[in-house]
Amino acid sequence: MTISLAQLLAIAVGGALGAISRFLCVAWITSHVGKGFPWGTLAVNVIGSFLIGIMYVVIMSKLHLEPEYRAIVVTGFLGAFTTFSTFSLESFELFHQGQIGVAFTYIGTSVILCVLAVWAGTALAR
Repeated sequence: MTISLAQLLAIAVGGALGAISRFLCVAWITSHVGKGFPWGTLAVNVIGSFLIGIMYVVIMSKLHLEPEYRAIVVTGFLGAFTTFSTFSLESFELFHQGQIGVAFTYIGTSVILCVLAVWAGTALAR
């Protein structure tokens, strides 16, 4: 796979905008709903997953845009807005390809290992 400087710059710009958008969305939701449940994070994960579904079809199937557009929107913006959206898309693609067992293995393994990794990281840092 050839990676161009234009793709890297697109990812950087999209990533910066996605990270800022995530921060602002979570802050706004938390200020309006409260901190009893991570509603802000849940919201950006659901919104990001919804948007990545739309963009996947629009960019790949309908508009046939250059790789830089996918890089700025999907990898950059939505990747920084929420990595959960990428995880969701990959899971969807496995289901869509008929790899049901692989999809459930990926989902279960990802959730369990990532939660354990957070626990291990916090334990190590303490």
